This record gives sequence, C-alpha cells and structure tokens, in this order.
Amino acid sequence: MLNILGLAVGATAVEAVSRDTPSASSFGIGAGIWLLVSNLVGLAAGGYAAARLSGTSDGTDATLHGLGVWATAFLISAALLGNVVAGTASTAFGAVSNVVGGAARGAGSAVSAVADQANPQALIDRARLALTGPSDPARMSTEQRAAEITGLIGRRVTNGSLSDAERQRLNALVAAEAGIPEQEAAQRVRSYEAEAQRLAQEAEERARRAADAAASGTAAAAFWVFAALLLGAIAAIIGARSGMRNLLVVGAARRRVA
Repeated sequence: MLNILGLAVGATAVEAVSRDTPSASSFGIGAGIWLLVSNLVGLAAGGYAAARLSGTSDGTDATLHGLGVWATAFLISAALLGNVVAGTASTAFGAVSNVVGGAARGAGSAVSAVADQANPQALIDRARLALTGPSDPARMSTEQRAAEITGLIGRRVTNGSLSDAERQRLNALVAAEAGIPEQEAAQRVRSYEAEAQRLAQEAEERARRAADAAASGTAAAAFWVFAALLLGAIAAIIGARSGMRNLLVVGAARRRVA
C-alpha cells in the first residue's frame, strides 16, 4: 500500500504543462528513499504481527518469526520481479524476432527478384574472370581489383598487419584503381592504416570506460541492495521483538482466567 501511495505521489509531481516537473535524479532519490522507508515499515509491522499472533514470549522465537517474515517477503518480491523481467525479455525477443523475420523475408524477396533478372551464365562467367583473371592490376577489371583489395583489407583487419608482399600488392591495386602513382597509393594505404589504428584504439578506450562504469554501477547497486536487505531484516526483528508477549502479563491474564 505504501509503495502504491508513493507511485501516486510521484505521478502527481509530474507537471508536463507548466514544465515544473522535478528532475530525473530528484525522482530517483525520492523514489529510493520512499521505497526503503515503506519496506522497513511493512517489515516491522509484519514481524510484529507474526510474533504477536504466535503468542511467543521468547526473544529467540520472536527473532526467528521476524526473520521468517523478512525472508518470505523478499522471496516473493524476487519471484515477482523475476516474472516481470522474464515477461519483458520475452516481449523484446518476440519483437526482435518479428523484425529479423521481416528483414529476412524482405532480403529473400529482393534476392529472388535480382536472381530472376540476372543471367546465371553471366554470373558464372563473371566469377570465373574474377578468380582466374590477369594478375597485373592495370589489366584487371574494377570488380577484380575491388575483390582483391577487399580480401587484403580483411586480412589486415583480422591479422593486424600485412606482409611486405601483401602491402606492395595492395599499393599496386590502389594505384591502378585510382589512376595514381604507386607512391601516392602507398601514402593512402598508410593513412588508412593510421586512421584504422586510431579508431580501434578509441573504440577500445570507450569499451574500457563503459566496462569500468558498468562495474562501478553494479558494485554500487549491489551494496545498496545489501544495505536495504540488512535494514529490512533489522526492522523485521525489531517489530517481532516488540510484538512478543510479556511473561508477567501472560501469567496475570492466566491467573485471572483461572
């Protein structure tokens, strides 16, 4: 009930028309404090009721009753949260599957349309020329040079470097394709490699920063969850020990009944 009340209070704080809505950080801090306090109050009341209704007058029994309420409450909360997460993941997976399926069907239709319009024999002849064409870059077709340049760049990306023979071959191909001297082509290749190296280093640095931020966020969240669980257990125990019956009061009541 208190959590639902907090949701209502948070919703009433939204002022979209007058643009007087609190910031996201303020909402987050307020929601966290409200959630913590409401859980502590609920667990304390639950521990009190469990110990009171059990009729125990022993502190250890009351403590165990409070811990039982605490464990049951968080077990149910974890199960409900797991169902919500599973449902969200299932919905997202279904949406992604639909998108991927539609893209695959569209790609298949496009391929079929192109295949219907293309001459199979022409495709076979083109592939044969690309594989067995002349080795001189100047005598090669644009498709042949592009195919070999793509293969060399792929080996450069995969292996991290090119051999001297591969580098010379790439320079010759670029020179023939662009119609420039081989020395200028070599400069282009070196510029590409430097740019690729810079982008790879930047990507690695961004990935490291993202991983570090994710680890720090996970650690902070885990510490806060642990603190909330510990405070919840303490609140349930305090409530339970407050609800256990007093031996003197119980004895006096029994004597009056007798």
